[in-house]
Amino acid sequence: MNATPADQRRLLEVSDLDTRIRQAEHARRNPPQAERVKELLARRTELTQELSRRAGARDDLRAELARIESDVAVVDARRARDEQRLAASSNSREAQGFESELASLARRKRDLEDAELEVMEKLDVAEAAVVEQEELIRATNEEGARLSAEAKRAVAEAEASLTAAQRDRDAVAGSIASDLLAMYERLAARGVGAGLLRRQTCEGCHMVLSGTDLQRIRQTPDDTVVTCPECGGILVRTEESGV
Repeated sequence: MNATPADQRRLLEVSDLDTRIRQAEHARRNPPQAERVKELLARRTELTQELSRRAGARDDLRAELARIESDVAVVDARRARDEQRLAASSNSREAQGFESELASLARRKRDLEDAELEVMEKLDVAEAAVVEQEELIRATNEEGARLSAEAKRAVAEAEASLTAAQRDRDAVAGSIASDLLAMYERLAARGVGAGLLRRQTCEGCHMVLSGTDLQRIRQTPDDTVVTCPECGGILVRTEESGV
């Protein structure tokens, strides 16, 4: 195939723009924050499950404390009743019964107060554990929100870069002979479309050409399209080629 050297050089612009388009498309689909956001979502699920467990333990202790406090109130009410009855009783046998029951109620109250103190200590620890977990979730949510906002900005920037690169590519490609462009696109679809021959090296595949290949290229007219013997891409020759 024959093509003007100018058209062949413009293929390098198309190739560069195609690289920018691929990079922009990748950045749009895969913002750098995406993986961490995914990790944070999984982490938040774990933290929420743990919060539910801790809140359940705290609520159980609250219920137990309420039950003990209710039992203490019952004991206090019975003590008050028995003390009134004891004060009003003139029967020694009956009085002894009241005194015995009051002693039993006093022991019962001491046991309840000891249990109440133990539960309150446990409840303090459980409350702190819930607050700690809520703080972890808050921090996770804040980081997730911040990274999500950054990801949205990164995607928007990538989309803007993609639009600009596609616009520029259309402009450059429109100035290249259709048959040469078709050949480039066919080659690019399966590998290297075009590469600059610089200092006897194909920049499409970064391979140094052999002396035989370079001799063949030297003998080829400038308006004849040549391809790299290594990658098959179009070799664009300039004054930097070394041939």
